[in-house]
Amino acid sequence: MALDFWVEFFEDLQHIRGRSRNTVMAYRRDLELYEEFLQKHSDLAQLYDFLTQKKLSRRSQARVISSLRTYFRFCEEKGGQTPDLRQLRPPKVKASLPKVLSPGDFRRLYENCAVDSPLRTARNQITLLLLYGLGCRVSELISLNIQDLNETEAWVSVTGKGGKQRLLPLTQNLLAELKLYLSEVRPQLRKENTHSVLINDRGNRPSRVDIWRWLAAWSMKAGFDQPISPHQFRHGCATSLLDGGADLRSIQMLLGHSSIQTTQIYTSVSRSKLKEEVDKHHPLSGRESEPLP
Repeated sequence: MALDFWVEFFEDLQHIRGRSRNTVMAYRRDLELYEEFLQKHSDLAQLYDFLTQKKLSRRSQARVISSLRTYFRFCEEKGGQTPDLRQLRPPKVKASLPKVLSPGDFRRLYENCAVDSPLRTARNQITLLLLYGLGCRVSELISLNIQDLNETEAWVSVTGKGGKQRLLPLTQNLLAELKLYLSEVRPQLRKENTHSVLINDRGNRPSRVDIWRWLAAWSMKAGFDQPISPHQFRHGCATSLLDGGADLRSIQMLLGHSSIQTTQIYTSVSRSKLKEEVDKHHPLSGRESEPLP
């Protein structure tokens, strides 16, 4: 790789800043794209056209620009010469509201995750309950081990981005379902000496692909137009808590957001839902058949 301080930069990301493997790989892809740009262009102002030709969305372009700015700052700290950072302004990206899994959608999915095997059906159900009840990331779910559960205090410990650990509370119902699964279902599914809470069809720890594949199959069976993604459970959990009166700080701690600004997107979701309800049910919404006085 021709870029300066290539090895040092990625060592810093992984070992000093504690970035996750997925984040480090995203930086690598962005810098490789920048190196490809340098092979044909010398004017940094042409980068935007180059990224557009690569059919990157504005959000993806903003991520590439952010990666480059981080890399250039690192090079400057090492005494390297870099382009003027003012030339690299990320494109404005309109904040889109997250797709949220509603309680009704969850029930549809839960009812349609049944398969011929009662054991696998129980495994499918606890997978959905954990995703929706904990609001965790799919990577946190598949990494969940038996020893991460504290039945007495009713919480589980998960490891999030950057290796940061946090405790997630278990509701009384979720704890009861989890204990039943662990005592009666998991031992019969497990084929290898694994500590994983969830067990896939091969008898060991599931992968991210397993979770996506399961959700796609259950979504199709439930009649959804598109597969429900694991992240929609996370959004659904947060929105349901907010609608139920939970404060943003508590939701921030649950989701493991480093900034409260990330959590605030859910207030927009709730306002959007409120507007829909008012438009649908209020007599002054214009939907009534009789004209207004």
